Amino acid sequence: MNFNESVTKTNLARSFAAECQAGARYQFMSKMALQDQRQFLSDTMKTLAKNEMAHAKIFYDYIIEKSEGTVKNISIEAGYPYVEPELKCSLLEESRIELAEADNIYPSFARIAKDEGFDDIARSFEMIAGVEQTHHKILEYLGTLYKGNRLYKRENPTEWKCSSCGHVDISKEGFKQCPLCHVAQGYIIIDLEKELREQN
Repeated sequence: MNFNESVTKTNLARSFAAECQAGARYQFMSKMALQDQRQFLSDTMKTLAKNEMAHAKIFYDYIIEKSEGTVKNISIEAGYPYVEPELKCSLLEESRIELAEADNIYPSFARIAKDEGFDDIARSFEMIAGVEQTHHKILEYLGTLYKGNRLYKRENPTEWKCSSCGHVDISKEGFKQCPLCHVAQGYIIIDLEKELREQN
């Protein structure tokens, strides 16, 4: 199929716009976390923003490559989310957006790309859907902890590591201030991968 006449071209443009917007929202959330003295949360949001911008670049590059540089503008119509500008709400709202991309939007775009003969694009949509599923889990977990004021509290003893000096404590609650270098609690590293694995 001619790429310039494909639905896939439009889907790539929609996805590019969505990923750019997600990257921007995550950068906004990173700044909010810093204002709340949550350095680890800020760093996590920066990483997610970086991931989203990498996805945007993949979609952008496909448009340039497949159109052989002939596409100068693509008109798209789509809804884009604007979430509550408060961390305890926006983390959970963003988790739902990531889930929709992972379970519905990108798998659908992958099927269309495959049907139109763009197997490489279909594979990219499928792989990005997998990353968005991970983003969903991270954001849902952090959002639930943050909303319940349990970001630094656990039912069982947990390792709390200072990202500044490396000091480690094992307890049910993270230190309010690092006993070694005295930075705020927000510098504690949360081992998200380990905690998410233990939930499954």
